[in-house]
Amino acid sequence: MSHQKYHACIDACSSCANACDHCSTACLQEDNVARMQRCIRLDIDCAALCRFAAAAMARSSEHVSDICRLCACLCEACAAECAKHEHDHCMECAEACRDCAQACHAMVA
Repeated sequence: MSHQKYHACIDACSSCANACDHCSTACLQEDNVARMQRCIRLDIDCAALCRFAAAAMARSSEHVSDICRLCACLCEACAAECAKHEHDHCMECAEACRDCAQACHAMVA
């Protein structure tokens, strides 16, 4: 199948989406939720875009390069924001976002 060439990137996108979902939910449980607003918003956007990118790759969309470029950009922004927070869930999310951005950049190259 043609989508198999995207296997590693699809896996990275799926892992990132799951990490972002976990992070946004965990951020809502933190003492100062107001301080976590940007993190939560980026987590939600990143999870949605990662799932969209994985689906686009699975169906070999003709726009997969553009979608993955945008996904990498959003993953980098989410990673940068999560890295500002000391919580384990933020650190894990930042790592998953960096991995996904790297996989998306490699796929587009």
